[in-house]
Amino acid sequence: MYFSPEFLTIAMFVTLILAILLGHPLAYTLAAVATLFGLIDNGGNIPGLFDMFANITWGLMNNYVLVAIPLFILMAQLLDRSKVSDALFEALYVVLGGIKGGLGLAVVVVCTVFAATTGIIGASVVAMGLLATPALLQKNYQKEMTSGIICAAGTLGILIPPSIMMVVYGGLTGLKETSVGNLFAGAILPGMLLAGLYFAYILIRCNINPSLGPPISKEEAGTYSAARKWGMTLKSLIPPLALILAVMGTILAGVATPTEAAGLGATGAAILAMFNKKFTWDVIKHSCYSTMKTTAMVMMLFIGGKFFSSVFLFMGGGDVVADLLIGSGMHRYTVLFIMMLIVFLMGMFIDWAAILLVTVPIFMPISMELDFDPLWFSMLMCVNLQTSFLTPPFGYALFYYKGVAPPEYTMMHIYRGIIPFVLLQLVAIAILCIFPQIVTWLPSVFFGAY
Repeated sequence: MYFSPEFLTIAMFVTLILAILLGHPLAYTLAAVATLFGLIDNGGNIPGLFDMFANITWGLMNNYVLVAIPLFILMAQLLDRSKVSDALFEALYVVLGGIKGGLGLAVVVVCTVFAATTGIIGASVVAMGLLATPALLQKNYQKEMTSGIICAAGTLGILIPPSIMMVVYGGLTGLKETSVGNLFAGAILPGMLLAGLYFAYILIRCNINPSLGPPISKEEAGTYSAARKWGMTLKSLIPPLALILAVMGTILAGVATPTEAAGLGATGAAILAMFNKKFTWDVIKHSCYSTMKTTAMVMMLFIGGKFFSSVFLFMGGGDVVADLLIGSGMHRYTVLFIMMLIVFLMGMFIDWAAILLVTVPIFMPISMELDFDPLWFSMLMCVNLQTSFLTPPFGYALFYYKGVAPPEYTMMHIYRGIIPFVLLQLVAIAILCIFPQIVTWLPSVFFGAY
């Protein structure tokens, strides 16, 4: 029986959405839906579909770039257990705590530094939730403000390099313009822009209404001399900055590939754990076990998503979507808005990795057909995907935080708290649309014309 590509395209996405809503594991859902519609499209040719699946899996396993994923995850796990962020928060507590919203600003700074060394959202949100929430609660910070700051700042790790999302994206496209090195360089300024927007929002809002984020008492702030404050800050900043320089510096200088830099980062994280006297057998065992679980999850998603997108493109779904968007005669920025809206809405229900694996093979050719810069378009996608951690009902950061927050923090406090920060993320996307040089300048400096 023959089915048109248009019918199969609609049916495939409807089936995927229904399967996700039923609560089935995402990786297996993607593979199962791909198997079903692959067999419908090829007339039940099981050996042919199996060959496609085997070739896709073999190709992924041979992708050298993806070796960076377990190494970056191991680096994040070791840093999480070595408590590098604790000392930095304690230092910034006394440095910034005396100004309105100062403790919230300290959270943003710590999360920005932590993001540049880990890239794992769960680790950042949980660590800062456990570390900062008691201090903010004690200083009478508004519950919505507290939860919004920690959840939003904790998600910076998915954007600020080294980021697992960038590694996955670079391995997925295979384009020179969107290599992992270019993506890392292109993400630095957008990440700083987003952190700056959070910083400005907290500072302005708390100065307008000090009850949202009151400062620490003058007596508490005055117990530390200026020299001691500087000493505490530098002592806590130097180790993570050295690790950032080792990882990002070697990539941007062209000395190491992202995979080699990831290995260097994992080694550096182990050294930092030794200095903090946290490099115990228990830490090694749990870090390796968590790395294995997270890597397995990411790779299973990668295999299922790649299989789904390959079947979708093979049966003509990519052409159907392209004809619908490009052939409609809409302005190219209207098409861009529609693609970004689709990604944003998908982020409310689906994991970022699955969204990348499903949408990038479809949207990237469309963006290139519309003459958009591939790196700039990719960065819009990545900033947009950061909202998926914050948008209800299934924002992962919200549930990570709820799991460690005190009982008086309800989900409604958390939902209300993240709304301004989601709007700031949308503002960041608009700024990147108006000023694409924010994305493209650093890659051109480090790697020339890409």
